[in-house]
Amino acid sequence: WPVHCVQQSPGAALAEKLDDQAIAKVFRKGLDREVDSYSGFFDNDRRNATGLGDYLKAQGAKEVFVVGLATDYCVKFTAVDANSLGFKTTLIEDACRGVNLSEGDVEKAVNDMRECGVLINQSATI
Repeated sequence: WPVHCVQQSPGAALAEKLDDQAIAKVFRKGLDREVDSYSGFFDNDRRNATGLGDYLKAQGAKEVFVVGLATDYCVKFTAVDANSLGFKTTLIEDACRGVNLSEGDVEKAVNDMRECGVLINQSATI
């Protein structure tokens, strides 16, 4: 992948128009240059956790809604990990976009998530 979302760069900043008043905590990922980190919960080797799972459990969260970029990579890994950690997990499909390096990658990712137990919904139904 091209270099992206580098700490302290504009690419890693929260969206300028995002109302950040309700943000209680930000979890960083991709801190090890040697290991990709697609999931919001673990690096790809699953050796290091971001702390998000423990934090959500400590807050009493039972359900996770996943949106973002890219459906076929970070979104998929995050949703599958949330589900594996015992959270009721819902992908809001129309609030995501994929890379789709090969035709059908996004569709396959959505099907993989569904097969793992992730619920698939659209924003209008939430």
